[in-house]
Amino acid sequence: MNDGTNGFEDMQLEVRDLEVHYDGIRALHGVSFTVLKGEIVTLIGANGAGKTSILRAVSGLMPYGGAVVFEGQDLKRVPAHRIVGLGIAHVPEGRGIFGNLTVLENLRLATWQRTDKGEIEADYDRVFAIFPRLRERQRQPGGTLSGGEQQMLAVTLSGGEQQMLAVGRALMSRGRLLLLDEPSMGLSPRLVQEIFRVIEDINRSGTTILLVEQNANMALRIASRAYVLETGGIILSGAGRELLGDPRVKEAYLGA
Repeated sequence: MNDGTNGFEDMQLEVRDLEVHYDGIRALHGVSFTVLKGEIVTLIGANGAGKTSILRAVSGLMPYGGAVVFEGQDLKRVPAHRIVGLGIAHVPEGRGIFGNLTVLENLRLATWQRTDKGEIEADYDRVFAIFPRLRERQRQPGGTLSGGEQQMLAVTLSGGEQQMLAVGRALMSRGRLLLLDEPSMGLSPRLVQEIFRVIEDINRSGTTILLVEQNANMALRIASRAYVLETGGIILSGAGRELLGDPRVKEAYLGA
């Protein structure tokens, strides 16, 4: 986690005056923030505050006004598949894995744009080291992992393996910036602890993370910095652990 003292001061992502509309309704209005290399930056807020819309705009999945700049490049006219190739990996809410493909096939899909084919096997090993259960089940269809609605085999795995697969697939793209949308959703308290430990491990390995998370307590504890959204705009920002102690954040998001 970058606390401002480890030298990762270079700008990686800059969002300026972001505007998003749904059917004529303004979902985001003038949102601006930055993410520095090596940070974990978290976006917190109530449902409908605009957090997911920000991630979708950054990854090119929806039109927007304003500017999104990644490592100096304006992404406004860059298609979504090219944005992945530039180094942004998105793990959407709901995981978005392919249930009819095996775990290994899901992971392999993320490598289609990579030109460093000789490094791909090493990255499989990295993902399986982070998520040992995926190694055990690499030939199993993704839809049979726990968290899936479709039961393709009689026996399923316990826990949040679908979420692990979604994160593993993003890592296989070799993204330098990882967008995570509600990674703890639907997981047991034990698995919530595990997924946040993994997020910190991924960050320590050099991947910058922009995190959207309803579990504000956990998100703020690991965040370098955080932004609080309300009705499409940023109302508070600061260091993650500072916001943990902010009375407004405590009352609205931490159950205090």
